[in-house]
Amino acid sequence: MIDRNNKPINNVPQSDFHILEDGVPQTIETFTREEVPISYGLAVDTSGSLRSQLQSVIDAGKTIINSNKSGDETFLVRFISSDKIETVQDFTDNKEQLMDGLDSFYVEGGQTAIIDAVYLSAEHVSEYKKGDESDRRRRALIVITDGEDRNSFYKQEQLFARLREEDVQIFVIGFINELDKDAGFIRKSPRDKAVNLINRLASETGGRAFFPESISELPQISNEIIRDLRTQYVISYNPTNKAQDGTFRAIKVTVDQPSGADKRIALTRTGRLARKESATAPRPPDVRMPGTATPNKKP
Repeated sequence: MIDRNNKPINNVPQSDFHILEDGVPQTIETFTREEVPISYGLAVDTSGSLRSQLQSVIDAGKTIINSNKSGDETFLVRFISSDKIETVQDFTDNKEQLMDGLDSFYVEGGQTAIIDAVYLSAEHVSEYKKGDESDRRRRALIVITDGEDRNSFYKQEQLFARLREEDVQIFVIGFINELDKDAGFIRKSPRDKAVNLINRLASETGGRAFFPESISELPQISNEIIRDLRTQYVISYNPTNKAQDGTFRAIKVTVDQPSGADKRIALTRTGRLARKESATAPRPPDVRMPGTATPNKKP
């Protein structure tokens, strides 16, 4: 929950939140503002386009990792092309290992495959400790890139179809200033395409997108991401539509606007996938976001 200046809004009462699933009002069952362990990935584009920013990006990553609390775990990925998506450090709570991993990042040539990198990294976050029924950790992915996808195996729609199945918030820092602004007669400009992809990654997963004008903004952006990860409302509801038919259910969360106060903006993912029933009856992924709604599944 943020205001128009991207500042967090605390102490919003349950009565001010309203949930719609496919346009149908839902009854809120539980409402908390809780802090839980976070499992997140930090995926950095180390192609030549980020050469001049790499050290500042590494420093920003260290700021985020230094904020880790007890129970938090992080993994590191550097990526260029589809055949160069490398897990530098798998999930660990050891800050020293994570710092060493960041310091090992280096730039090399290749055609950036951001869609593939996000697809694989988000999947890794989503699957981590997924079988633990008592696990209540939050899952996130932080991506730093210029946003220009040049050579991915997966298509955008495949990526977003997969993200609908996963409970992973995506935060993107997009260095788009060096991308070509000019559009062709039948194509969008590389910059417009990058902005659209980055914004969609954030909006569909309940995360946020940042477009720094200079590397001097990275410390503040890092602190905003830390704040967003730490200050989140969790609302649960028991869906009125019980069908597990594999369809996508659009979720909309609205919040009452008090007179004379800053506008309240709820950052939420766009919905959930009602997974088909199986012999093992797997639970759909939880939907945990800043000021959002989580279907409350019954065992």
